[in-house]
Amino acid sequence: MRIGEITRKTKETDIRLRWNLDGTGRYMGTCKVGFFDHMMQAFCVHGGFDMDLDMKGDLEVDCHHSIEDLGIVMGQAFVKALGDKGGIRRYGSFFIPMDETLGFCALDISGRPFLVFDAEFANPSVGTLDCCMVKEFFRAFAFNAGITLHLKCPYGENDHHKIEALFKAAAHALREALEPNGGKILSSKGMLA
Repeated sequence: MRIGEITRKTKETDIRLRWNLDGTGRYMGTCKVGFFDHMMQAFCVHGGFDMDLDMKGDLEVDCHHSIEDLGIVMGQAFVKALGDKGGIRRYGSFFIPMDETLGFCALDISGRPFLVFDAEFANPSVGTLDCCMVKEFFRAFAFNAGITLHLKCPYGENDHHKIEALFKAAAHALREALEPNGGKILSSKGMLA
């Protein structure tokens, strides 16, 4: 089993995360930002991941530190769980239609972090999640996981649907990229970095 466990404590957040990449789709715990917990649950269900989260953050300020730091910790746990990246398909992509919205993700578990994020939101927040934090979360995750991550929402009206479509597309693309490829390192260089 590919499992990563990370503990990170700062003056702003205190996070303990256990991420099983080969799980059953279970999310336990809370980041205490309701809509983001909903996204984490969808991410785990659609990716087939098991995640256990124990977290406290300075939500009296706003959700920024909590959401960004969770992305950092998830990226670090991902690296720890995956190891040398050998034997995986490496690439994944997926479209998710959600009512009037279309979300898309393409990614490369390359060791070279990058984020392209092309989605606009009409409202400042969904529940207690600031919509601007969706990009910040994915940036923190991609850069700490060493993933080249492209996310796009070409159309849609409802911000809840847009964000959820992106999280589900990312989960499916990640699941695809993590599939075994027979033990080879998929790179002409002989390594992923």
